[in-house]
Amino acid sequence: MDSSYLCPYCKTGFVDFETLRSHLVSKHSGEPLPEPPGTVSLTINGQPFKMQVQPEWTLYHVIHDRLGFTGAKLMCDRGICGSCTVIMDGRAILSCTTLAIECDGKSIQTVEGVAGENHPLIEEYVANHCMQCGYCTPGFVVSAKNLLDKNADPTEEEIREELAGNLCRCGTYPQHPKAVLAAAKKLRALMGQ
Repeated sequence: MDSSYLCPYCKTGFVDFETLRSHLVSKHSGEPLPEPPGTVSLTINGQPFKMQVQPEWTLYHVIHDRLGFTGAKLMCDRGICGSCTVIMDGRAILSCTTLAIECDGKSIQTVEGVAGENHPLIEEYVANHCMQCGYCTPGFVVSAKNLLDKNADPTEEEIREELAGNLCRCGTYPQHPKAVLAAAKKLRALMGQ
């Protein structure tokens, strides 16, 4: 039996459109339409978004090009440099190698979200001169935020390990641990530790 027409609700196959229409009226009348394939719901920096995505779209493409969160950068497009790092459900990930279709229901924080909460990292990154061109800075900041979310009192070695996946062509590496240590100290003071 040829099933050229599929019910969008129960996936039952029908040989012609009229039979499908009759099935829809008798079995699914009044039900809300199912989401079309490729629909994802994301929460980005506390804001809910729902959109259709193509199977090949990366999370970077959706965040940066479709939704306008331009803080994440695309330097290597291979998951090597860390400039596209975001936090997804409490874990730092590379948005250029993550398919958006796999992120349905996820909560994502970008560098705009870190800055929006007035995180001490932003102030300390400026005070400690952690940037020259600034292209890699969002990835470093988000990676550092991910570390501080899990460890309020990291050692310099732990900071270096967390930031090891981030590349900076300007060579600002020595300044990052200083900024993260200073931000951690401020965070502990805010928490009364």
